[in-house]
Amino acid sequence: MRGHRHVCSVFKMKIQFAPMNLPLKRRLQTFAVFQWVFSFLILAQICAAIFVVLLLSRYWWIPALYACWLFLDWETPRRGGRRVEFMRRWRIWNFFRDYFPVHLVKTTDLPTNENYLFCFHPHGVLVAGGFANFGTDATGFSTAYPGLRPHLLMLPLWFRVPFFRDYLMCAGMVPSDKQSATWVLSRPGGGNVAVLAIGGAPESLDAQPGRHTLQVLHRKGFIKLAHKVGATLVPVYSFGENNLFFQVPNPRGSLLRRVQDRLQAFMGVALPLFHARGVFQ
Repeated sequence: MRGHRHVCSVFKMKIQFAPMNLPLKRRLQTFAVFQWVFSFLILAQICAAIFVVLLLSRYWWIPALYACWLFLDWETPRRGGRRVEFMRRWRIWNFFRDYFPVHLVKTTDLPTNENYLFCFHPHGVLVAGGFANFGTDATGFSTAYPGLRPHLLMLPLWFRVPFFRDYLMCAGMVPSDKQSATWVLSRPGGGNVAVLAIGGAPESLDAQPGRHTLQVLHRKGFIKLAHKVGATLVPVYSFGENNLFFQVPNPRGSLLRRVQDRLQAFMGVALPLFHARGVFQ
């Protein structure tokens, strides 16, 4: 059921809790997804709050030292970041992969002497497919494409948040601005992959189950960039990405969509009102 009828039915349905005899493996999969959603929704705010609280406490010297480190390390995200391979291989990402499940389907070999711009579609609400395949090694990217190093591009805003920026870089993530992408794609010797969700945050507002609405026509900057640095464009499609969450209906021209568009233009971050099954359902 879709549209307004679905939203109304949500309030009429009783909550159906998951059976108590669910296997431990399934519970671990649910926890893995929960912590991932938690990380993307509020971990940045928590990290910023911890920084401020420590600064105002007797442990002020901890954020003070970190601020000095941050000053020296400020440009690192735009220079390829600081990936930590063992974190990309944490077992929790295997549970995350198996929850959906997520599969990486290889269709061709990619020589390691070139740099690549992976054009990821669609953005979806939280880019789950992009994270599973390129922010971790749970789906076997390093085995399928040995010698290639993926860098998932994210909004530059998140790399200004204390502590959170370091967490993102451990996964190989870098800012999605031109300077950062150029650095990755212009490295001599090849072997670097910049993964960009072409539709960006605005496309997340169109992520509805059963729909494939892409924002591509007015986004040609990535083509110019790849041509300028000599990188190869590789299309990547995440089937099922838009089926992961329901959104409150927000057709173009509606009051909700106008508010969302203005907030996105002002903050640079889209705010889709989404929902799905709960942790205990």
